[in-house]
Amino acid sequence: MQISQRLILMYFLQFFVWGSWLITIANYWFGTQNWEGTQFGLVFGTMGIASLFMPTLTGILADRWVHAEKLYGVLHILYAGVLFYLPQVTNPTTFIYIMLLAMCFYMPTIALSNSISFTALKLNNKNIIKDYPPIRVWGTIGFIVAMWITNLSGNKATSYQFYIAAIAALVLGFYAFTLPKCKPERLANENASLMETLGLASFKLFANYKMALFFIFSMFLGGALQLTNAYGDVYLDEFKRFPEYADSFVVKYSTIIMSISQISETLFILAIPFFLKRFGIKQVMLMSMFAWVLRFGLFAYGNPTDGLWMIIMSCVVYGMAFDFFNISGSLFVETNTDSKNRSSGQGLFMMMTNGIGAILGSFVSGWAIDRYFTHDGLRDWHTIWLTFAGYALIIAIAFAFLFKHKHDRNVLLEAKH
Repeated sequence: MQISQRLILMYFLQFFVWGSWLITIANYWFGTQNWEGTQFGLVFGTMGIASLFMPTLTGILADRWVHAEKLYGVLHILYAGVLFYLPQVTNPTTFIYIMLLAMCFYMPTIALSNSISFTALKLNNKNIIKDYPPIRVWGTIGFIVAMWITNLSGNKATSYQFYIAAIAALVLGFYAFTLPKCKPERLANENASLMETLGLASFKLFANYKMALFFIFSMFLGGALQLTNAYGDVYLDEFKRFPEYADSFVVKYSTIIMSISQISETLFILAIPFFLKRFGIKQVMLMSMFAWVLRFGLFAYGNPTDGLWMIIMSCVVYGMAFDFFNISGSLFVETNTDSKNRSSGQGLFMMMTNGIGAILGSFVSGWAIDRYFTHDGLRDWHTIWLTFAGYALIIAIAFAFLFKHKHDRNVLLEAKH
């Protein structure tokens, strides 16, 4: 099997085990378990808490002591074990703690999968800017397949969504041990300094103005991502409260509608090489930020009947909003770090987006929605989405003025070296 095919299978399963429950867990929380809404933000907050330290910690281990592919496999096996146990939990507080444990095992595998892919592609003399996106797109396909299986099998609000993810994670865990070997840099450099040995050299990236700003804005955009993950499916499902929308396709198959976002991702991922080469990272990230404005703005005015086109367009622009930030961002980190700090640099990116950013998005938005936008048990989604759109617009304007980056096509062309 060619290296591209092996990485495709890895990415398919990597996001299948997340997509099986990420978008539908709100229905499980509010519908099946009937737990309080004020605590739900903590579920997505666990991803942020885990991402504060686990990606960086595992990145250090992969850079210094442990083969990345082996660490990756062990983490997925542990993640599977926790998911098998999760449906047995009947207390919301305990559920949050168990979910935190699951996220401690899963979140660092996102950064590790990037490091494994970049290492394998370079060892096979591939250009990561050109060859990586067509491989990474299969992760999004895996996410879509998982969403459709969960919805069409009638499990979007049941515990079986966790079992589906657990089985796939177990398969991926064992498969990981067959992936190309990613040798720790320390094994090749026994004269490394103490700072390098501990993997702390990657934090020097914050001393660089451009990289520091990149990580800060990554944090704010990470918050935007958590807003749509946490509340997108619930927003569509709650149209059932209105008689004129109760029997609509959008309400019955809300997860299918949301999956349009991931289908859109597959197209925009494949477009990344062109856009990065033509416009550079700053313009691509600005496109992402304005796409977030459209994502939330269209949601604010959409509905399942005459406003259905707005909901669909919101899902379409999500592909640009997500990919032009997450995928391009990981490539930017890759081309601005050296081999000694590659895994830990990806870990820092994860920490800022899915760590601090996720906490910002989950906790602050959860508190704001319950405090200001919920009346008599009903959420004012129109105002909620307009507020989020304003948040994204402020970030975009600030980024345009503060982030300085000179686009150099030669850097991208030489990215395989």
